[in-house]
Amino acid sequence: MASAEQVAEDAERREIRDRWLLSAPALIIIFLAATGPLLIVVIYSFLTPGPYGDVVWKFSTDGWLSVLMQRDIFDDTLAFADAHLSIFWRSAKLSFMTTIFTLLFGFPTAYFIATRPARQRDIWLFLITIPFWTNLLIRTFAIQEVIRNEGIVNTVLIKLGIISQPIQMMFTDFALMVGMTYVYLPLMVLPLYASMEKIDFRLVEAGYDLYANRFQVLRRVIIPLVKPGIIAGSILVFIPALGAYVTPRVLGGSKNMMLGNLIELQFGQGRNWPLGSALSLSLMAIVMVALLLYVRSVGRRGGAHG
Repeated sequence: MASAEQVAEDAERREIRDRWLLSAPALIIIFLAATGPLLIVVIYSFLTPGPYGDVVWKFSTDGWLSVLMQRDIFDDTLAFADAHLSIFWRSAKLSFMTTIFTLLFGFPTAYFIATRPARQRDIWLFLITIPFWTNLLIRTFAIQEVIRNEGIVNTVLIKLGIISQPIQMMFTDFALMVGMTYVYLPLMVLPLYASMEKIDFRLVEAGYDLYANRFQVLRRVIIPLVKPGIIAGSILVFIPALGAYVTPRVLGGSKNMMLGNLIELQFGQGRNWPLGSALSLSLMAIVMVALLLYVRSVGRRGGAHG
C-alpha cells in the first residue's frame, strides 16, 4: 500500500503533467510564431536569388558575402561594398546621436516631472505619452512640415530677415536625427522618470549641504542613482533607431538610406532576397550584441551592489 507521501508526489506529478498538456497547444503556436519566420529568413540567406525576386533552391553564401563585399561585373574580383558600409556607418552614427540627443532632452524632462507634486506627475506623464496615440507616419510628416523648405522654420527665419533663402534641411542626416529624436524621445523619458521617481531627494539636499555645486550634485549623486534608467532608455532608443524605416524613408530620401531601407530595397526593387535576409540577420546580431552589453552592465552593477 502506497504511503501518503507517495500519493502526494504522484498527485503533484499528474498536476504538473496536466498543466503542460493543457498549455502545449499555446506553447507550440508561440514557438512556431517566434521561430518560424526567423528560420525562413535564415534558410533564404543561404539560397540563390531568383531572377524576378523569390529564391532558387540552390545553396549559396553570396548573400552573406554581399553584406560587406561586392563582385566586379567584369573580372569577378571582390572589393568592399562601399555603399553597404556607408549605410551601416550612417545607421550606427545616427542611432548613437539620436540616443545622445534624446538623453540630453529627456533627462531634464524626466527630472522636471519627478520633482513635481505627486498630483501633477500623472498629467505630465500623460502629455509625454500622447505622441504614441498618433501613427508614426503622421508624426514623421509633421516633422517634415516643420523642416522642409516651405516649412515653419524656414518661413519664420525668412520673415524675420535672418536668411534670404530657405535652408536645405530635408533629405539630410540632420533631418533624420531630428525626426528620430522626436519620435523616440518618450522612450527615453519614461525609463528615466521611473528611476528618478525612486530617488531620495534628501541625498541631493545633503550634497548641497556639503557645499557641492549643481554640477557636482548632478555628476556624483543624481546620475549614479538614475544609471539604470539611462541604460534602459538608451537601449530602448538605440535599437529601434538602428532599424528605423519610416522616418528615414520620409525625411532622408533615397540618398540617406539606413539599414531598414536597405533591407526593404533588397526585398523590393533589388529582388535579392538572400541578401535582404542576410542583412536582416546582421541587424538582429547587432541588436543582440547591444542587449548582451546591457545585460552585462546590469549584471556588473547588481554584483557591485551585492
